[in-house]
Amino acid sequence: MGDHLLVIDEGTTSTRAMLFAADGRCVASEARPLVQGYPRPGWVEHDAAEIWRKSLRVTAAMVAQAGGADRIAAIGIANQRETVVFWDRETGEPLAPAIVWQDRRTADRCRALREAGWEDLVRTRTGLLLDPYFSATKIGWALDHWPTLGEAGGRLMIGTVDAWLVWKLTGVHGTDASNASRTALMALDGGWDDELLDLFGVPAAALPAIIDCAGEVGRTRAFGGSIPICGIAGDQQAAAVGQACLSPGDTKATFGTGAFILTHTGEEPATSNSRLLSTVAWQIDGERRYALEGSVFVAGSLVQWLRDQLGLIATAADTEALARSVPDTAGVYLVPALSGLGAPWWRPDVRATLSGLSFAAGKAHVARAALESMAYQASDLQRAFAADGAEWTVLRIDGGMVANDWIAQDMADMLDLPVERPRFAETTALGAAMLAGVGAGLFPDLTAAATTMRGEVEPFTPALDPDLRQARLAGWAHAIEAAIGQA
Repeated sequence: MGDHLLVIDEGTTSTRAMLFAADGRCVASEARPLVQGYPRPGWVEHDAAEIWRKSLRVTAAMVAQAGGADRIAAIGIANQRETVVFWDRETGEPLAPAIVWQDRRTADRCRALREAGWEDLVRTRTGLLLDPYFSATKIGWALDHWPTLGEAGGRLMIGTVDAWLVWKLTGVHGTDASNASRTALMALDGGWDDELLDLFGVPAAALPAIIDCAGEVGRTRAFGGSIPICGIAGDQQAAAVGQACLSPGDTKATFGTGAFILTHTGEEPATSNSRLLSTVAWQIDGERRYALEGSVFVAGSLVQWLRDQLGLIATAADTEALARSVPDTAGVYLVPALSGLGAPWWRPDVRATLSGLSFAAGKAHVARAALESMAYQASDLQRAFAADGAEWTVLRIDGGMVANDWIAQDMADMLDLPVERPRFAETTALGAAMLAGVGAGLFPDLTAAATTMRGEVEPFTPALDPDLRQARLAGWAHAIEAAIGQA
């Protein structure tokens, strides 16, 4: 057996491969950007062939870096969730664009289903809500609107990105339970649900088998030897594992393209009265662990928008210097609903707003308002989690956005809570490596993997005057109410 763990971390804007030593050290990494298509307002698509091609390229580079396939003990996969791929069983080629998790084209369908009284069933069975975010209505829409899918007949294969990569690597049509739990088609305590498949018009025969997050799935010979695939998880569940959120109450927040907060809830799914999601944290040896999740649709993509669409900054790093250059936002609030509002609002119809502008406000104030919106959205979720009995005691943060020290400190200040940031920021990939290590038999369980592989953390302690905190939160509440009122 080899002595390295290789991870494919397939995200929304890039695909990356990382090579880990068994002690958790990252030996090497390589990434390639992905093109997102926006054919209409609210529509977001990927080319699944590009995802495969670039994932193959970066993975091959890491195999070469390791010294060959025989040096790799196992491959782990972490992936953008809810994104749906459609492909041909015989040709192995995509039959249509992949519909990305951010896509809102099924908002009207979700609204109609809610008005018809279906949300209680979906919520009870799956822990999710009727929202375009999840895979089920995406699949139903594609089958209704893209004739090539119906014409494929029994050749049609459907899956989230993990299933696409696993099939291309091994020929196995499987998806792990954490990804399956994000489709709105799987019962939280079971498998694909027949009533939900009928509701959304999804053919069971086209879906993958639901499998464990750790354990050998199959072997790939794409890199000159036989390497087992031994770990799979959706990116947010993988990050929770990488942050060692292994006991009830442990909480992590990942600020990537979007922001996702998960609190581990143990062996039974939690019921939320605050419109949070109940989801599978992982499944090993057929046994599931669960989490509550709050999803924010726009985080790092907001900074990308400031850079690419508005031209306010040249690089993402510019935002920290701009935020520090002014004492406050001069009353400016930015509600970043560029893809609607996620938890706890779940309003896909709400659009982004920039309020409180005056002649005193410049681009530094707008940039600071963008960064402040991260802590405000986290604060909204903090209250929702507490109302569901899952109060946070410490928040473990990760993701590219919180490499910014200003954001990390503002998070601690606005939540009035200790915040921990790992010195190794790629916790999604690390979590996938831990799962692969367990699946390959390098570690007896996730606790042992985390003890060996998780590195040091950097603490941030609250230091803001309570009156200022409350004043800022009151201004945010007004901005949110105004944005919702305009929808």
